[in-house]
Amino acid sequence: MGFKCGIVGLPNVGKSTLFNALTETAAAQAANYPFCTIEPNVGEVAVPDPRLDMLAALAKSAAIVPTRLTFVDIAGLVRGASQGEGLGNQFLAHIREVDAVAHVVRCFEDTDVTHVEGRIDPIADIETVETELMLADLESLERRVDALTKKAKGGDREAKGTLELVHRALALLRDGKPARLTERKVEEERTFHMLGLLTALPVLYVCNVDEASAASGNAFSQKVGDRAKAQGAAAIVISAKIEAEIAVLSREERTDYLDALGLKEAGLDRLIGAGYALLDLVTFLTAGPKEARAWTVKRGTKAPQAAGVIHSDFERGFVRAETIAYEDYVACGGEAGARDAGKMRLEGKDYVVQDGDVMHFRFAN
Repeated sequence: MGFKCGIVGLPNVGKSTLFNALTETAAAQAANYPFCTIEPNVGEVAVPDPRLDMLAALAKSAAIVPTRLTFVDIAGLVRGASQGEGLGNQFLAHIREVDAVAHVVRCFEDTDVTHVEGRIDPIADIETVETELMLADLESLERRVDALTKKAKGGDREAKGTLELVHRALALLRDGKPARLTERKVEEERTFHMLGLLTALPVLYVCNVDEASAASGNAFSQKVGDRAKAQGAAAIVISAKIEAEIAVLSREERTDYLDALGLKEAGLDRLIGAGYALLDLVTFLTAGPKEARAWTVKRGTKAPQAAGVIHSDFERGFVRAETIAYEDYVACGGEAGARDAGKMRLEGKDYVVQDGDVMHFRFAN
């Protein structure tokens, strides 16, 4: 199960520099982890998870396989993209294929790097991109209204429900607000998702700052953080220039470099973790002599569907899941100790997988 986070932004905001650092990181990981193949605009990176090292040590695993996140570098957007300006149509097509958006915003001054709008104003940049996405959504929904109205008048209950949802989203978009703010019931979620709205995607603002501001941010990134908080979105501070420099360093050199800059961890690690959280994902773990491995599922996934992530046969023939909380697994010294201490649970088809569950699935052929 792959999860894609699209990297978007205006030209010259550091988007490509950041993506190149991600792909360098992925290439460096390839020696240790599988699943790091890179296409021209796609980088697949491991999600940092220190629990795996402990799990592997206790289970005496021969290999460690982390879960992963795919980042897609989407063609730069300019004003008028919704009308086909620049690479507008290509941009809009690519963004429809991702699960979430990492919106890189320029939060640094540099006379050597021109800005497409001729000024440094991260909030205006955000509004430029979001306006284009909202205009695309507005056009998409307005085209559907007539057909849905006819079906609804003809007694089609599904069309009537969809039409009500469309009108709610349209009201927000016409008021200059993203579709993700549309109020909806749980049972409407699938229909809403099927609308394929660009502004319905969860957003993480990535504040690209100068090197001196990498540890604590600056006035520009503070404005972006305030906007994100008001929207219920997320924001992180990162220096793409620093990330590009450390991406090619060894782990030891990287640690020394970060220490010298007063940084606890690489910004890319925070970006990957934030993207994982943005998509509302959780990790369950498996461990054995062959490997200790992390698996990605959406929060709320039930045990049979989690088993299906490993192999479709596991879901079809699911019987039960032997489950140990990670903390119990470690405290008891591994699977045998947890079983002896009564910490292993036998969970059935209705069990909702929790982050950190160490699981072994039983299934019938």
